[in-house]
Amino acid sequence: MPGLDEQLHHVYEEVLRRNPGEQEFHQAVHEVLHSLGPVVKKHPEYVDAAVIKRLCEPERQIIFRVPWVDDAGQVQMNRGFRVQFNSALGPFKGGLRFHPSVYLGIIKFLGFEQIFKNSLTGMPIGGGKGGSDFDPKGRSDAEVMRFCQSFMTELSRHVGEYTDVPAGDIGVGGREIGFLFGQYKRMTNRYESGVLTGKGLTWGGSQVRREATGYGTVFFVDEILKAKGESFEGKRVVVSGSGNVATYAIEKVHQLGGVVVACSDSSGYVVDEDGIDLELLKEIKEVRRGRVNEYAEAKGNRTHFVDGGSVWDVPCQVALPSATQNELGGAAAIQLVKNGCQVVGEGANMPVTPEGVKVFGDAGVRLAPGKAANAGGVATSALEMQQNASRDSWGFEFTEDKLAGIMRNIHDRCAETAEEYGSPGNYVVGANIAGFIRVADAMLALGVI
Repeated sequence: MPGLDEQLHHVYEEVLRRNPGEQEFHQAVHEVLHSLGPVVKKHPEYVDAAVIKRLCEPERQIIFRVPWVDDAGQVQMNRGFRVQFNSALGPFKGGLRFHPSVYLGIIKFLGFEQIFKNSLTGMPIGGGKGGSDFDPKGRSDAEVMRFCQSFMTELSRHVGEYTDVPAGDIGVGGREIGFLFGQYKRMTNRYESGVLTGKGLTWGGSQVRREATGYGTVFFVDEILKAKGESFEGKRVVVSGSGNVATYAIEKVHQLGGVVVACSDSSGYVVDEDGIDLELLKEIKEVRRGRVNEYAEAKGNRTHFVDGGSVWDVPCQVALPSATQNELGGAAAIQLVKNGCQVVGEGANMPVTPEGVKVFGDAGVRLAPGKAANAGGVATSALEMQQNASRDSWGFEFTEDKLAGIMRNIHDRCAETAEEYGSPGNYVVGANIAGFIRVADAMLALGVI
């Protein structure tokens, strides 16, 4: 593959051979390996001990069937996954995604990214990911409950607070976490709060967990702006998506003085020149489970909905892709650059394609990669684990301050590492190398396992 160090090229070729057809996983591996050339020159021991080769192979891949009964009494079946990728730094940690697009390659891409994301937090958590091709949209609460109970019946034998700690992701919110935790408690006869994160506040959850990924992304981008001598004050911002990450990214941007003028969902995007009305958006998306076109209908003045199209056509100075992987390609990146975009912060996992990354790099646009910028979610999950372990509960402001401090530290570590390895201002390189080195050193210390 062009651009890879020769030794890393051989690793990547083996990844392709051993994991055919898993394009998202291949993309995630290549993106990390592309940054590691200077590292293997400086630290040949990582190659000698096959650390990189081992890092690309999950410790464990679990695939299982999930039978359940719908409201009509018909038996349905889905496929469940849990990829336990690397536990050198601590128990496996990563979300569960329920979406029709889920297959092994998606879960492995997410789990691989999670290794470095969790490493960057500085907290003692390894990397993993899981999920199912089940679609909760349009299903009743009873159907979702029966599916979750069947899913956890199998998953329960593979997880635990010292083994593997799942959380939510796309399609898995507080409702699903509640059903999953209830089944785990029922099967194990233990109130093991630390086995899942993203729990409700009244039964072991943490303040700020719901807001953490969106808030954290904005905190990270704010640090980039500060390094440029700027701030969010008065900035036009576009956010893709309108789910949990996007919602709370919008909230924090507004708190810091920016104006989010557009957001989207799979049906299209809405533009509000006065700034997205967050309470109205929450009412439509979280309460009604509606679509963003309803926002335009309700708001009216200086607001319009675009059916389909690209939200990245809307001029902005800061872009926050917060929907899903590979949503922002080369053409969209070119349009953002033309419209004066200065900073892009990945609220989702790997939303910018390799072509988009190149466009931003060539144009001098600062790109905050997801493994760093959206690490706030898993960082706050680790804070939830701390509270569960100590039977404690922290206030909102205290927890938010901890999150902000973690994101500042991640930003500084990425910036300093990029500088050290000859790529000043390149947060992608800085995040990949900083995340890798901490895991690699732990793997060397633990021997060949």
